[in-house]
Amino acid sequence: MKQFRHNIIRAGLDALYFTGAYHVLRPIFSGIGTIFMLHNVKPARADAFQPNRHLEVTPEFLRTTLRHLRAQNIDIISIDELHRRLTAREFGRRFACITLDDGYRDNRDFALPVFQEFQAPFTVYVASDFAQGTGRLWWITLERLIAGRDWIEAEIGGDEIRLDARTPEAKQDAFDRLHDMLRALPEGDDLPRAMSALCARTRTDETAVGRELCLNWDELRSFAEDPLVTIGAHSISHCILAKQRDALAAHELSIGRARIASHLQREVAHLAYPYGDRAAAGPREYELARQAGYKTAVTTRPGMLFAGVADHLTALPRVSLNGNYQDDRILPVLTSGAATAMWNGFRRVDAA
Repeated sequence: MKQFRHNIIRAGLDALYFTGAYHVLRPIFSGIGTIFMLHNVKPARADAFQPNRHLEVTPEFLRTTLRHLRAQNIDIISIDELHRRLTAREFGRRFACITLDDGYRDNRDFALPVFQEFQAPFTVYVASDFAQGTGRLWWITLERLIAGRDWIEAEIGGDEIRLDARTPEAKQDAFDRLHDMLRALPEGDDLPRAMSALCARTRTDETAVGRELCLNWDELRSFAEDPLVTIGAHSISHCILAKQRDALAAHELSIGRARIASHLQREVAHLAYPYGDRAAAGPREYELARQAGYKTAVTTRPGMLFAGVADHLTALPRVSLNGNYQDDRILPVLTSGAATAMWNGFRRVDAA
C-alpha cells in the first residue's frame, strides 16, 4: 500500500514537471519562502530493505538542492532571520530555510561540509534524550530488528502477532504494519512501552541506536560553534506530544529546551514538533510552544510560506526533501509550490 502511495506521488510530481504545470502555478503558489525539512544526510545504501529511506538524502542531493536555490536567486537564511523577516513582514525577496530533525551525527559529518561549501546556514533540532544517550530511535531500531530476522513476534496493543520477514518485501510489509500499529496506540506512553517489550523479547538494547547515530553533548557543543549552525529543540524524548497530558507535553517542550540551553550555553529559541503531523501536533501544542517562549515552531505538514504565516509562528509548515524522490527535476516543482499546492487541494495554507 505504501509503495502504491509512493508511486502515485511520484507520478504526480512527474506530471507537474513534464507538463510544465509548475511554471503556471509558481506565481500563485510559490509564496514568500520555504522551510525545507531533512533528517539524515549520508551516502546512499545498497540494502534491499530500507523502510526509513525517505528520511535519508545523499550529500550530492543536498548539494544539488543548494545549487538550485542559488540559481533561482532564493536567499538561504537562518531560522533567526526567517523569524525576523516574518515579524517585520519583510517579504521583498523569496527565501529558503533548511532544517534537519533529531540531531544525527551525519549532519555534522556529511551535511556540514556541503553547507560550508555554499556558506548556507541551517538549523538542527535536537531531542535532548538523544544527545544524552538515553533516547529511543525506535523506527530505526525496528528496521534493524526486522532486517536481522526471518520472523517477528510482538505484542502491540494487547494483540499478539507473528509476521513473516524472510524476504525484503515481507520485511517491508512487517515494518509497515508494526510501524502503523505503534503510531496508532492511544496513550502517550504506549508506544515506548510496546517497543521496550519488543526489544526485551529480542534481547535488543533499545538506546544503542541513538548512541551510535546521534551527536552527544560534547559533539553538539563543538558543532554549534560553527556560525552556520543553529540548534533548536525537538522535545526531550521525541514523544507524540498530542497524546500527552497538558502538564507532560509542556514539560517536554520547556525542559527539552532548558537542557539544550544549559549544555550548549546558548539561547534555544526554535522548536520542531516530533513527528509534526496532524496526529502529533495541533492547536494545543502550538499554544504550549508559544507559552514556552519559542519564537518559531515547525511541523511536518506540507506547505509553502505565505504572508499569513506571520500570525502563526508556532505552526509553520515545511517541505520535505524526501529520500524517495532524489531527482533534480523534483526541485523546481518543489520550489514552485506546485507540489504542496496539489497536496493541499490547491489551497494556500497560512498555518499548519
